[in-house]
Amino acid sequence: MIGPLLVEAFRYNKWANLHLLSVCSGLPAEQLELTSAGTYGSIAKTFHHLLGAEQRYIRRLTGTEPRVSEKDEFPGLAVLTTEAEASGDRLIELASTVKADDEIDEARRSPYARLPAGIVLVQAMHHGNDHRTHICTVLGSQGIDYGDMDVWAYGLAIGASDRC
Repeated sequence: MIGPLLVEAFRYNKWANLHLLSVCSGLPAEQLELTSAGTYGSIAKTFHHLLGAEQRYIRRLTGTEPRVSEKDEFPGLAVLTTEAEASGDRLIELASTVKADDEIDEARRSPYARLPAGIVLVQAMHHGNDHRTHICTVLGSQGIDYGDMDVWAYGLAIGASDRC
């Protein structure tokens, strides 16, 4: 097992995804198309990519086929929120059961065809943080408040306020 700290990190990952999706769910469609220099793309495109990638990381670890693909039309934030719940729960579960030295063998993806499962989980965590930062950059550049999203805010949100 990789350990309880990684489980907690994926709980944060799920919380942060859902927090940011909730903030953005109140935006009109035209604001979901906003972008900023140095980011992945529009808010909608970035969410679509982020959650599609989460499901691809899960596929690498379990063989479960993704339900979200950037090749498809943007499904809307309500659908992506449902998918974020599901993939968030699955990543938490995998973080609690996958051993760091378990290997995956995905022959079609050279040079990443054979690697430790722990690397896939760490990449999933990094990727989510990276793209949430892009979305926050777009929001911030437009003066749209997205609240606190750091780990302290997560601790407060889960009731650990006396320890944060």
